[in-house]
Amino acid sequence: MTTLDELRAHLDDIDTRLIELIAERQRTSSEIARVKRATGYPTRDYGREREVILGARARAEAHGVSARIAEDLMRMLIRSSLTTQERSSVAALGHGSGRRALVIGGAGKLGRWFSDFLHSQGFEVEVSDPAGAPAGTLDVGDYAQNALDQDFIVVATPLGYTDKVLRDLAMRRPAGVIFDLGSLKSPLRGGLMALKSHGCRVTSVHPMFGPDTELLSGRHVIFVDLGHAEALASARELFAPTMVEQAVMTLDEHDRLIAYVLGLSHALNIAFFTALAESGEAAPRLAKLSSTTFDAQLDVATRVAQESPELYFEIQSLNDYGAESLEALAQAVESLRRAVLSRDQATFTTLMQRGREYLEGRKTLTERRA
Repeated sequence: MTTLDELRAHLDDIDTRLIELIAERQRTSSEIARVKRATGYPTRDYGREREVILGARARAEAHGVSARIAEDLMRMLIRSSLTTQERSSVAALGHGSGRRALVIGGAGKLGRWFSDFLHSQGFEVEVSDPAGAPAGTLDVGDYAQNALDQDFIVVATPLGYTDKVLRDLAMRRPAGVIFDLGSLKSPLRGGLMALKSHGCRVTSVHPMFGPDTELLSGRHVIFVDLGHAEALASARELFAPTMVEQAVMTLDEHDRLIAYVLGLSHALNIAFFTALAESGEAAPRLAKLSSTTFDAQLDVATRVAQESPELYFEIQSLNDYGAESLEALAQAVESLRRAVLSRDQATFTTLMQRGREYLEGRKTLTERRA
């Protein structure tokens, strides 16, 4: 009879082979990226992904394995493969070779991400940050004492400090392309307009993802058009080798939409965990009674609760359009409250139907993009 130790050793061998196969798959993905670049083929092929997933589900069922497990595994491997291919494309098609970029605030989370992103494109990355410079970049000390002769100057400082940096740069009139990475533009309006009025090559960028993001497929980057076509094109060109979706808009349009995309979603989750925290019900007790919907909402709220209160307060309070989304949330909650307390089923049904129609429209748009 086979012993438990022998069975465990056999599992270890299987796990080792699995890792070796994944490594082989990654190497093949790098080669696929090279062939795609040479033939002009797009990095992502949704039709091919569907074939791979459906094939995996069929083979899993034939071997008595859960089709869902097979699909989840293949989606994870596809994502890893796309990340490998995207990084290869960024390195091969990047536009930084022989050029320099200064990242002010490059030791912060997003600043570090952008420093790595520029470095992968062949830029010589210089960093000005009181915390020093990340590995692989050059610490240039205080930007105010720097020559500011880089090809790109990226401002990745905290939102409350960014406007001052932009105004300082405007007084120096650097020749390179200048852009910030702020999640709001209302509090930066003065600095951005100062750069524009001083004839600087300025635009503004908002990466709609966190600094832990590896794959940019399905992610968005917003570019704010401040009237300098060359600066806008240069900033967009940095993301050309990736699979990120680019959107261009005005400063006011950006903050009005962000009031809903960030402001409303943050406020909703803050209200959700505040209501739970003040309910008097212990979290372990609620966990035992949780549902699929509750668990999903709790996961999102938990991530929000771990974020910086200072940053989230700035997003709520510094947006010129922030009150609009908060008022919409308050009115929606009041409409729901009145319908429930008055036992008005017709109004309650209308609220849900309107929401369903709105979200179905979003689903249709997403499917068309795919």
